[in-house]
Amino acid sequence: MRVLAGFATDIGRVRQGNEDCFLAESPLFAVADGMGGHRGGEVASHLALDTVEAMHLRGEGTLADQVREANRVVYLRSSEDRKVAGMGTTLTAALVDGDGLHLAHVGDSRAYLLRAGSLRQLTDDHTLVNRMVKAGEITREEATVHPHRNVVTRALGTEPEIPVDEQSVALLEGDRILLCTDGLTGMVTEDQIQAIMESTDDPQESADRLIRAANRAGGIDNITAVVLDVREGSDEGTEAGTVSANPRSAVAAIPKRGSLRKAGVTLLVSVAVLTLTALGLRIYVHSQWYVGVSSDGYVAVFQGVPATPLGIHLSTLQTEYKDLLGADVASFDLYKSLPNGITANSRADAEAIVTQMRADVVTQRAIKGGPSPTATPSAGAVP
Repeated sequence: MRVLAGFATDIGRVRQGNEDCFLAESPLFAVADGMGGHRGGEVASHLALDTVEAMHLRGEGTLADQVREANRVVYLRSSEDRKVAGMGTTLTAALVDGDGLHLAHVGDSRAYLLRAGSLRQLTDDHTLVNRMVKAGEITREEATVHPHRNVVTRALGTEPEIPVDEQSVALLEGDRILLCTDGLTGMVTEDQIQAIMESTDDPQESADRLIRAANRAGGIDNITAVVLDVREGSDEGTEAGTVSANPRSAVAAIPKRGSLRKAGVTLLVSVAVLTLTALGLRIYVHSQWYVGVSSDGYVAVFQGVPATPLGIHLSTLQTEYKDLLGADVASFDLYKSLPNGITANSRADAEAIVTQMRADVVTQRAIKGGPSPTATPSAGAVP
């Protein structure tokens, strides 16, 4: 088996610096989310991953041993350097070993396994709300809106010694692994994550789309995603790339003079150019997706572009969500452009946007004590 990797990190839309850090040096992959202010968090996450990588290259200890050493190094630096006192970091590391994946984990970054249409969280969040959920004090739904949902109960560098969660997973061809920080999971639901990960075969494109989804949802934290694909073949791997094409318009000029034959040739060329332009436009339109409002006032997914030049619709309604009124969703600042159409990269991206809209409406109604919507999508036709 071989593993193809895609990875991306982003500052988000609110933070002034990126305290996230990732490691992608096959067969070792990891993500870390630093804490303790911009400087402290950045130092902690980089120092932790540098320690893990250095020990791995020297062949020292197990993955869990390397994470424990990273904790010791970060703790000592925090104790000795007043400029970064109190810093810490989460760390979720994965080591591919033949047909197996070894995990070592501390904090609330996560590892997921997407297999045969099912997304499963492999790691356990070391957070206050997760502890409350396990104790039966709150539900998982309540945990997503709890005021203390970001309180971490275990992190590297905060104590001289910490327990490290360990796990081994047998890998199968077709598996997709995701390592990510809470800047992703705090903004994008697991249903959205699965939809995005299933929307493309390219792990790099999948990582990029996850980052865009988190930013589109608000991007209130740094965001990091490492996507690993298990493929058949040797472990040498291959390079993957994508080619994108944009439609180009052309203007045909009518000759001011010349023979009838020349005019005829020019006319044929002009018709051919316009035909190709129309074909290119049609291909382009059918490759576009957006979320808008149906003629009945409900949130809907459309294929095409949100425009009607000369009264001609350049989109078709694909799915209408009768549990989501467009006016209700557009009342959120984040979705105020809904009536004009919120563009998406694919149908999966568009559906992921709708899923996030529903989650936001559920949260708002929970706060106000109103009923939550129930998903009732229906197929549509031309709006």
